[in-house]
Amino acid sequence: MAKAVAQPMKAISILNGLIEICRDGQKGFAEAAQSIENPNWKAYCLEQSRTRAQFVGELQQEVQRLGGQPESTGSAAAALHRAWIDLKSALGGSDASIMAACETGEDSAVQGYQKALEEDLPENVRALVMRQFQAVKSAHDQVKALRDSK
Repeated sequence: MAKAVAQPMKAISILNGLIEICRDGQKGFAEAAQSIENPNWKAYCLEQSRTRAQFVGELQQEVQRLGGQPESTGSAAAALHRAWIDLKSALGGSDASIMAACETGEDSAVQGYQKALEEDLPENVRALVMRQFQAVKSAHDQVKALRDSK
């Protein structure tokens, strides 16, 4: 019986960690979009911010389904990273340098999802995490390509 209780609690903890990661990405992309001048890059960042908000909602629903309390904030480390993006743009950072800062955030997101996928998750949770991971990895690669295109 203890194992049956422990498994959902572990999954809830992992999902709450991913909620933090997605909320961080949502805020980071929104803030980057405010500073970027290139209209295509700005639109991409806004699209990614909306996607991360959608991911937060999906993860929160799964946490609730498992009987847990969903995380409602981002991480302190991400707040520092967003402050760095603000500083870079305030100091006249180029669109490419802002995208480089976004790539750093995306590196963390990819690592967070990879770590989650190394855990023993229920199949439905694993499927959700895998689907989101593929989108996050694709976004990471696209951010890097945008950064390198300048």
